[in-house]
Amino acid sequence: MLIQAWYRVEYLFTVHEHVFNPPPKVKSAVIRLTRNETQSLGCNETLFKQIVKTTFNQRRKTLRNSIKPILGKDCPLTQEALFDKRPEQLSVQQFVDLTNQTEAALKAGGNLPPCNP
Repeated sequence: MLIQAWYRVEYLFTVHEHVFNPPPKVKSAVIRLTRNETQSLGCNETLFKQIVKTTFNQRRKTLRNSIKPILGKDCPLTQEALFDKRPEQLSVQQFVDLTNQTEAALKAGGNLPPCNP
């Protein structure tokens, strides 16, 4: 998601496991990254990175459960339907919107968390 915010990702081809020594148990892919036109995401980019990293670190959990370290377990924001999804189901724009909502909720609560660069 962090890459997709700033780059177009294009799949080029698959690299089979037998070309590596020792061979991994998976195939690899070669991709091309091309810088997109995005100059600004329209949100707090440090908080955006923190939210993306936090939610993808627990990618099998719903957003409601994976974002608890940032918002806390009783935040009313997490009652929205968006929080029933997993991070890979969201678009970049949905993460931007989530970042803006999170920042507003944190400011209203008066406790912005320390951001991880």
